[in-house]
Amino acid sequence: QVQLVESGGGLVQAGGSLRLSCAASRSPFSINYMGWYRQAPGKQRELVASITSGGTTNYADSVKGRFTISISRDNAKKTVYLQMNSLKPEDTAIYYCNAKPYPWSTGGYWGQGTQVTVSS
Repeated sequence: QVQLVESGGGLVQAGGSLRLSCAASRSPFSINYMGWYRQAPGKQRELVASITSGGTTNYADSVKGRFTISISRDNAKKTVYLQMNSLKPEDTAIYYCNAKPYPWSTGGYWGQGTQVTVSS
């Protein structure tokens, strides 16, 4: 079973920065898609940013120009990062990492979530 370990959340003032990390290991399949999603209280989970093994990225309109997703690989695992700059209070949410075989695959595996809180 895929293991996704997230880190990097926390409390930051508006205008500040945070960097989230998600390390994927023990995958029984080749991971070609990793993404960051977020869920704020009372709202549905939404895609924040995603990246494919070929380097194609996709961002939600609300984070374009402020967030950057990247990926690194070693022999045993892939790690996806989300650099978040110019944070706003509306970015406050639990952020989840997702890994799938392909972008069009359904479901996939989810991390445990990491809280990001942006104070005004």
